[in-house]
Amino acid sequence: MTATDRALELLAIAAEAADAKQAENAVALDVSGPLPFADVFLIVSGRNERQVSAIASEIEDKLIENGTKPLRREGKSEGRWVLLDFGDLVVHVFHDDDRMFYALERLWSDCPAIPLGQ
Repeated sequence: MTATDRALELLAIAAEAADAKQAENAVALDVSGPLPFADVFLIVSGRNERQVSAIASEIEDKLIENGTKPLRREGKSEGRWVLLDFGDLVVHVFHDDDRMFYALERLWSDCPAIPLGQ
């Protein structure tokens, strides 16, 4: 399977929003094969809790502006690992330290990367 056009459209909006808040090390993975509930993971990092929250808020705001509300939101108050679930797209916004610890890219290394137009 491959990610749907809708998931790729949401990914482009989210990646642009993350970039606007100086998110670092953006990686997109096509998880449509092993996961029945999502097509794409977007993983980005922030340098501190404040930036992580700002990145997550910007992504959420831009996707809402484009007609997509989050189904779930976790971790925003802590600012260490924010998970935003938009159905086809799941966004992980990590503090640098937590991203290295959880290593989602390694966990999902069998999933193909999706190029980001940044």
